[in-house]
Order: sequence, then structure tokens, then C-alpha cells
Amino acid sequence: MKKVLIIIPAYNEQANISRVIHRIRAVVPDGDILVVDDGSMDATPGIARESGCIVLSLPYNLGYGGALQTGFKYAYKNHYDIVVQMDADGQHDPSCIKDLICALDEGGYDVIIGSRFLGKGDYKTSLIRRVGMLLFGAVASLVIRQRVSDPTSGFQAINSRVIRFFSKGDHYPVDYPDTDVVILLKRAGFRVSEVPVKMHPRASGKGIHDNILGPIFYIFKMFLSILVVLCRKLPKTATDERRKEYKTIDYRL
Repeated sequence: MKKVLIIIPAYNEQANISRVIHRIRAVVPDGDILVVDDGSMDATPGIARESGCIVLSLPYNLGYGGALQTGFKYAYKNHYDIVVQMDADGQHDPSCIKDLICALDEGGYDVIIGSRFLGKGDYKTSLIRRVGMLLFGAVASLVIRQRVSDPTSGFQAINSRVIRFFSKGDHYPVDYPDTDVVILLKRAGFRVSEVPVKMHPRASGKGIHDNILGPIFYIFKMFLSILVVLCRKLPKTATDERRKEYKTIDYRL
């Protein structure tokens, strides 16, 4: 069986983290759960440890991207085959984890994005966030020449090649990885696809987009990040990484 790690970046999520962990265990009892405590000032890390999770506590708040990359480095060091990234606020429905993993295994893809806009597409959000999601979906689809319905989804599964790619170098955005990462992955030669998933309103507390200025700042910052990705030197491609898997045969005696 392949080693599966569920990575959950968490910042002050004591009201939600226990429920999220228990729901994940009911669906993926054989998978490991890693909670990356991003400098929480509440009981988040303690609750995660009591729930039997692996917990990495960062000394201060690095942001969503920094916490995720910490998880990827842990996954790479400990030889996991598949990583599923989820949010700690209860929006991502654990019942869809197996759909992500199956699509990754059976479809020959490197990355599977859980889209809230495929299938029934009944996800509810504010008008400005919906506009932003549609806008970045159109931008990503245009840039990578492949339809992407939900590039802002943080509910994803990746294989070992992408785990390695994300854990090495400085190309992974440490602030808020999103549409820019989808574009980065395609430019690097990885195979990306989507499957429909269920998402729910945040169970408790407030997210980064829960104020008027948050979504506006996010849109500005994401466009800037996409521009940086497009202007940077093309990273080492997935094809180049695969070539390393084949050793040259030495016929000399």
C-alpha cells in the first residue's frame, strides 16, 4: 500500500481541528495526519496531539504557504507516496479524500485539484469571492491551455514527484499558494486534473477573506504572484526529474 499523509496547516483553529481530524480518520484510517501548527496562540497543537496526529509547531506564523511547505518537506523526508492537503476550518469534506487519491492513482496525474464547481456546483460564497474565483479560473485556463474550474481550491492530492518538487528550492510561494501554483506546476511539466468535491461554509471562526478588504487585497496579490511565476526562469521540469529515476547502465567490466 502507498503511504498517504494528510497535511493540515492550522492557525488558531481550536474550535474546528478536533472535528476535522475525527472525520478524516473515519474515511482514511490507515493514513497519517500531520497538523502544521503555524504559530497558533490557542490550544490547536495540544488538541491535535491528543487526537493522535503528528504535530509540527512553527516558532512563529509563517503563513499558509510556509506551513504547507513545512509539511511537504516532512513528507519528502519520510518517503510518503501521496499527500492530501486540507484546510483546518472544516470546509473540505473528508468524504472526498478517496476520490482525490483514486484519480491520482488511476488517471496517471501528478496533481488532482478538488473543484467545488464541478458536479453539482452548489458551493455558496460572497459575490466578490465568486468573481475572483471565476476570474482566476479564466486566467489559469488561458495560461496553461487547459480548463481549470477551481484553481483557488486548497483541497488537493499530489504524488511523490510533486512532493519532491515542492520541498526543494525556492519556487514554492510561502505566502498564499493558489492559482500561481497551478501555473507553476504546468510550466514545470506536471500533469494536473480536477475532480468534483464537496465544500462547506467555514465551521467556526474567521478566514482571511472574511472582510471587505481581504478579497480585494488577495486579487491584487495573486495577479502579482502570477506575473512573478511567468517572469521567473522555468523551473526544472517534471520530465527532467523522471529521467533521474533511470540509471545509466555501465557495461564496462
